[in-house]
Amino acid sequence: EEGREAHDSILVLIGDSGVGKSNLLSRFTRNEFSLESKSTIGVEFATRSIQVEGKTVKAQIWDTAGQERYRAITSAYYRGAVGALLVYDIAKHLTYENAERWLKELQDHADNNIVIMLVGNKSDLRHLRAVPTEQARAFQKNGLSFLETSALDSSNVELAFQTILTAIYQIVSQRQMSGRSDADFAPASNVVPISVEPTQTGGKGSCCQQH
Repeated sequence: EEGREAHDSILVLIGDSGVGKSNLLSRFTRNEFSLESKSTIGVEFATRSIQVEGKTVKAQIWDTAGQERYRAITSAYYRGAVGALLVYDIAKHLTYENAERWLKELQDHADNNIVIMLVGNKSDLRHLRAVPTEQARAFQKNGLSFLETSALDSSNVELAFQTILTAIYQIVSQRQMSGRSDADFAPASNVVPISVEPTQTGGKGSCCQQH
């Protein structure tokens, strides 16, 4: 059947150090969670294909370091991204306050059309909650969608990625239908030129080779 494969979608996970970005990535791509996960150094990535409106969308998710000293490295990866999950920890109010700064960072470095979702992670820590759900919802005035997740108990993790990838897919599809190429949605720089072969069944595809 022709046209079953949809575009690769490059997503970035951003937010303060320790909010659970790496565990969101490992929960979504490998269904794993580690209480001992260490701070990410620089940038790591993983891929997973999902079905969106009957098409296969391959998500390539870049997990960026939250620490200030890696900022120059990580911001270079924003340019290639079509979506961003801006993550804070519901039990640490400062990580929510810093979401404004991360948003500005995206606006400075990312494509104007990037789709952004605010994610309140660690929703399992109900007894330690420092950021009321309603307060975070008010952040949607910036045009962001919003979900609370728990990488630990899997709550809403699948939904968060599915929601943002569906939104991206619909934007790209509308562009194609209106006869415009999605070149203006392509990476603005050559930081991460990646060509991906169709995923082979059984075993790893060639997506992870270095070019």
